[in-house]
Formats: sequence, structure tokens, C-alpha cells
Amino acid sequence: MTRRAKVWFALVTVYLIWGSTYLFIEMAGETIPPLFAVGTRFVAAGLLMAGITASRRGSGVFRVRPVELASAALVGALLPGANAILFIAERHVATGLSALIIGSVPLWVVLLRTVDSDRPPAAALVGVLIGFAGLAVLVRPGGGSPLWALLLVVVSSVMWATGSFLSSRLPMPGDSFAATSLEMLAGGAILLPIGLAATHPHFSEFSARSIFGWFYLVTFGSIVGYTAYVWLLDNAPLGTVATYAYVNPIVAIVLGAIVLHEKLTWTIGVGAVLVLACVALVLRTESIPAEAEAVGAGAADLELSG
Repeated sequence: MTRRAKVWFALVTVYLIWGSTYLFIEMAGETIPPLFAVGTRFVAAGLLMAGITASRRGSGVFRVRPVELASAALVGALLPGANAILFIAERHVATGLSALIIGSVPLWVVLLRTVDSDRPPAAALVGVLIGFAGLAVLVRPGGGSPLWALLLVVVSSVMWATGSFLSSRLPMPGDSFAATSLEMLAGGAILLPIGLAATHPHFSEFSARSIFGWFYLVTFGSIVGYTAYVWLLDNAPLGTVATYAYVNPIVAIVLGAIVLHEKLTWTIGVGAVLVLACVALVLRTESIPAEAEAVGAGAADLELSG
């Protein structure tokens, strides 16, 4: 296989896997309590990622300074926490619509950079303003989903953007796989006790469909998708890699329509065009590898996430 073919194979892998995580979040959350599902997911994925990383790179990559461990724990609380909120919201919001709202994460990152006294290009700021107009169309009252659930998805996207933003500014572990393992474990360690306390899960009530969705999120969503993404960062232009931000929602919409028979409305269409076009504009006018990598690393569970 040529290098170009490998790049496209990895890119399509990221598109399909991360775009499909919204569907499998909905499936897992059908019978598994959301906080319990997310907590166990990240504990399992973190342990798997840590084991694979240690076997391939040596256990030395996990020798981190206390400040790096604290930073990974903070980011881990934000990113898996955002995923937990998405799990809850997707019980009431269509997967395609959720994916479109989460697709606004790059717009929030630019806004956070502006608040932090950074100066993004003017075109990026224009894109953010128009993109948020599209976001307002998507979360308008009476759009078919409860407003509170739509706002939860917005909160999830803001948490995701904040975790991504901070991960590019805090002292993090040097190895990206080790950092992700620690983030997953930290997030799972926080969410699992809460999930056990808030609900008393009965394994006999978990459907085969939900269990399959959970396993898919742990293995493909968190391990395979992230591995393909990191390989792309080292072997493809960042602008090419970043296209996942506006391809994933399209994949989620198509899968939601085919598998879950979700309906597409003109408001979703208008909001989708505004948000995705502005995300594309922002990604083309911005050159911020650290933040782009952070957003993508988080999307492995949300994924970004999904």
C-alpha cells in the first residue's frame, strides 16, 4: 500500500469510526445508565490504552511529574465529563443533531483563544459569529427535541472545547498515548462512582444491543480511532486531518437516518450548512496544531468525541 493510500485509509477510518460513535452512544444508553456506561467505558478504554502503550513504548512513558498528572486529570474530568452529558442528552436528541452541535467545538476553541487575549484571524472570528447563528438555529425551541436536552449538548461541546483548549496550555505528559490513557482513567475514576451512586445498574437489564454499543465505543471509538488519528498527525497535513470536524457530523446524520430512522428537517439543514461551513472556514484560516490535536484527541471518546 502506498503512503497516499495509507493516509486515505486512516482518514476514512477516522471519518467512519468517530462519525459512528454518536449512533453507538445512543445504542449503549438505551438500557445502560449513562453515567455508569461512560464511567466503565473510560476505565476499560484507559486500561487498554495504557497496556498497549506500555507494551509498545515501555512503562517509562508513564513516569510523569505531579503537575503533568494533575493536568491530565483535569482534562480527563472535562472531556469524559462532556461525553457523559452527551450520553444523557442523546436519550432525547437525535444523534445527527447532536453531532452537528458537537461539531461546533472548533468555534468555541477560537472564542476561548480570543478571551485569552489571543488574536485569531478576522476571517476565523467572522466564521465563529456565523457558526453560532447556525448553532442557534439548531437549538431553537420547538425544534423537535426538549430545549433542556439541546442545551445539554451545547454544554457538552463547551466542556469539550475547554478541555481541548487547556490541554494545549497546561503541562501535559510528553507521550500523547500516555496522556490519553491517564485522561481516560481519570475521567472514568470520577464518573464511575457517581454512576454507581446515582443508579443501581442491573446487568440483567442490559440489552445485547446496548452491550454491543458499549464494546464498540471502548475498542473502535477509543482505541482504533485514536490510533489512526495520531498516525495521521505524523503523516498528513494538519488541514487534511482536521476535516474530520465537518465530515463526522455528516456520517452521524446518514447513520442516524438509516439505522434509527431519524428525520431531517429544513432547520437542521440550514443549521448544518451554517455550522459546518464556518467550521471549515475556521480550520482553513487557523494554524494551531496544538489545539487541533487536542480537539482530535478528545474526539476519540466523544469523541469527541464521540
